[in-house]
Amino acid sequence: MAFELQPRMENPSIRLVPLVPDDFDALFAVASDALIWEQHPNKDRYKREVFAAYFQGAVDSGGAFCVFDNETGILIGSSRYYDLDETQSSVAIGYTFIARSHWGGDSNRALKTLMLEHAFQFVDRVIFHVGDGNLRSRKAMEKIGGVLIGEVAMSYQGEQPHRNVVYKIERAGWSNESEARRQPA
Repeated sequence: MAFELQPRMENPSIRLVPLVPDDFDALFAVASDALIWEQHPNKDRYKREVFAAYFQGAVDSGGAFCVFDNETGILIGSSRYYDLDETQSSVAIGYTFIARSHWGGDSNRALKTLMLEHAFQFVDRVIFHVGDGNLRSRKAMEKIGGVLIGEVAMSYQGEQPHRNVVYKIERAGWSNESEARRQPA
């Protein structure tokens, strides 16, 4: 069975819908908050022209989502699958951002849980790349069970390379039931 990179997914907290070109204005309205990007390696992604390149990459990836709050119905962010490697039975989850109004609650955990549950139907390992200075995202990764496995230099669409730390979650060691009992990320 082939990995479906853009399924519609939902749980009580959030809904993931495949990202399409018409989503630019609504998603940029969320991404235009400079504080979302303050710990990110690409700190100027809140600027329209910089976000436009990021957004086009998301559309072109074929694995990106808009994330909606199920209670309010509002768009709160985006995430995507990338680097599917069927030989290594792995996929990466990342390029995630969530509106500050949803930081500290269960939105990130709900998002990652949906994406992990789907991925583990097809692969054994999920990889996450996090900017080494992005302490919020690093703490969130640890809260959902991510295991730090190394560092890598990465660049995105011609940007200067930056250091990312790499986390993994293995299907064999992950349980969505135990994740549901943990505190929000």
